[in-house]
Amino acid sequence: MKSAEISGIGAFNGEEVAVSGWVYNLRSSGKILFLQVRDGTGIVQCIVERGAVGEQAFDVASALTQESSLTVRGTVREDSRAPGGYELGVTGIEVIQVADRFPITPKEHGSTFLMDNRHLWLRSRRQHAILRIRAGLVRFIREFFDNRGFVLCDTPVFTPSACEGTTTLFETDYFGDKAYLTQSGQLYNEATAAAFRKVYCFGPTFRAEKSKTRRHLIEFWMVEPEVAFADLDDIMQLGEDFIVEIVGRCLEEYRGLLTGELERDVTMLERVQPPFPRISYAEAARILRESGVEFAEGGDFGGTDETVLAGRFDRPVFVHRFPSAIKAFYMEPDPDDPAYSLSVDLLAPEGYGEIIGGGQRASDLGLLERRLAEHNLPKKAFEWYLDLRRYGTFPHAGFGLGVERTLAWVCGISHVRETIPFPRLLNRLTP
Repeated sequence: MKSAEISGIGAFNGEEVAVSGWVYNLRSSGKILFLQVRDGTGIVQCIVERGAVGEQAFDVASALTQESSLTVRGTVREDSRAPGGYELGVTGIEVIQVADRFPITPKEHGSTFLMDNRHLWLRSRRQHAILRIRAGLVRFIREFFDNRGFVLCDTPVFTPSACEGTTTLFETDYFGDKAYLTQSGQLYNEATAAAFRKVYCFGPTFRAEKSKTRRHLIEFWMVEPEVAFADLDDIMQLGEDFIVEIVGRCLEEYRGLLTGELERDVTMLERVQPPFPRISYAEAARILRESGVEFAEGGDFGGTDETVLAGRFDRPVFVHRFPSAIKAFYMEPDPDDPAYSLSVDLLAPEGYGEIIGGGQRASDLGLLERRLAEHNLPKKAFEWYLDLRRYGTFPHAGFGLGVERTLAWVCGISHVRETIPFPRLLNRLTP
């Protein structure tokens, strides 16, 4: 007998197959059991009739609990009323285990309870949909860069120095020396860009931020492209092309999950089309003042500021040329006004905030040495990085995109904790 996955069961219409999975739901009408089985690829309704399977098998099936594991044998038949358009007329059941009472029930549960049971909550239809879309988003991200000649160059998780600032570093012992969990692969990307011209890294990053907002995780995944001989305008164009493609592909492949399981209004996603608005930091500050927001010009934007700015537009908006004082030491100054940097953030609509941060990197050795001193960073730890300016310095630019925040926006989720299988939050290290 052929084994079948539920997602492709339609190819076996009229044939007898075996499906292995878990009980999703079970209801009875007396002589017939309506058994819903999930296998990780989908859900199929299995019709268990006493006359078809016999008294003993029918009684065994009647005693199954939610998440019991089993193999069901039966004939595939088309039925427009069934989930997925097909059902299984059961001829036999092999029970692997009758599960204990499942702790997550249809009643309302608090977020703490659900996060404590995250290892089980992943089986729900909503979480299943979110993480399936996540897998697709990761694939679209990789294919965007791979198809444009970028070379994937992995960067280390253990680093000897800070990249984004020393206040959010996780320190660890490295055989007697201090090491830190990476905040970003960007500095290493600059080295590989000198070898391959167009590169990207994609992996976990860590920020020791004591933040409990719905936009923050302690551990998250980030993709970071870096392009040699590119400037700020080049990298904004790359970011625009990138967002248009990955959002478009999510809509194309997962529209059913977005509008169905997640009840996502995709109107704003459909508006993610070029060109994106581009405003300077100074223009953004003026918009905030005109909107009645108390904003101290010279500081960075908070979540409310970003929401107000993004609300002025019907698609993502670039904000460029932030003050040099609030950006990382490696940002190239604006030649028209060195008090500002050739930096950029991309703000998503609907209150999701910054999803891209990047800009043009400083290419002058003397400037970087001064910047390191101004930021009280140990020059010795950055000697390898300064070598990139000593041996063939070049203009270059790049950005970083956080997968979880982007996925939250695409799926219309209020908190990023649902966008990663096992989130790490300020007060959560388990499961």
